[in-house]
Amino acid sequence: MTPRVTFAVAARVLAQLRRDHRTVAMLIVLPTLLVSLMWWMFHDSPGTFDRFGGPLLAVFPAIIMFIVTSVATLRERSTGTLSRLFTMPMAKVDFLLGYALAFALIAVVQALVVVSIALYALDLSIEGAAWQLGVVAVLDGVLGTALGLFASAFAATEFQAVQMMPAVMIPQILLCGLLLPRDQLPTVLHAVSDVLPLSYAVDAVTGVAQGNGFGAGAGTDALVVTAFILAALALGAATLKRRTA
Repeated sequence: MTPRVTFAVAARVLAQLRRDHRTVAMLIVLPTLLVSLMWWMFHDSPGTFDRFGGPLLAVFPAIIMFIVTSVATLRERSTGTLSRLFTMPMAKVDFLLGYALAFALIAVVQALVVVSIALYALDLSIEGAAWQLGVVAVLDGVLGTALGLFASAFAATEFQAVQMMPAVMIPQILLCGLLLPRDQLPTVLHAVSDVLPLSYAVDAVTGVAQGNGFGAGAGTDALVVTAFILAALALGAATLKRRTA
C-alpha cells in the first residue's frame, strides 16, 4: 500500500463526485429527507420517532452508501477504467482504500447534516452525547461503502449491482433490531443476526441513544462495525483481480 497513491485515488473519486450533483444530493440530502419523512409519519405518536429515529441513522446512510459505491465501482470495472489504473504502479488495496477514504469523507458530511437535523430540527431525544452519535453514523456510512465495494465484485452490470442491494441489505434490515428487538427473534434468526454487520451498527446507535456511550457498550459495537469494514475491504481486494484480469 502506498499512501500517496491511495490519496490520489481518493482525490480522483471526490473530483468525480463534485461534478455529479445528483449523486451528491442522493448521498447528503436523501437520508435527511427519509429521516424527516419518518418523523412526519410518527408526529402524532410521541416517543415512536425517538425509538426508531436512532436506528434509522444507521440504516439509511448504510443503504444509500451501498448503492452508490457498488454502482460507481462496477462502472470503473465495466468501462475499463480500473484496468487502465492497474497498468500504473497501484496495488488493489490502494484502489479500495482510496474509494473508502473518499466516501468516508462524504460520510462525515452526511452524518453532520443528518444527525444535526435529527437532533436540532426534528427533536430526536437521545441520552448520550451527540458527537458519539455522529461518529457511529459515520461508521455506518463507511460500512455501507465497504459492503458496496465488496458486493460489486459479484455483479457484471450496473443493474446487477443495484440488484445486490436487496440481497445484501434487506435481510440485515429485517434482522438488525429495527423492526423487532433482536433478543425477541427466534433462536435461529437471532444467531443469524449476530453475524450481520448492520445489527452492530444499529446496536451502537441505540446504545448511544440510550446513554450507553462508548465506555458502556456502544464502543464495543462500534469496534465490531469497524472490524466488519476492514474485513469487507480485505475481501474486496481479494475479489478485485478476477474482474480486471
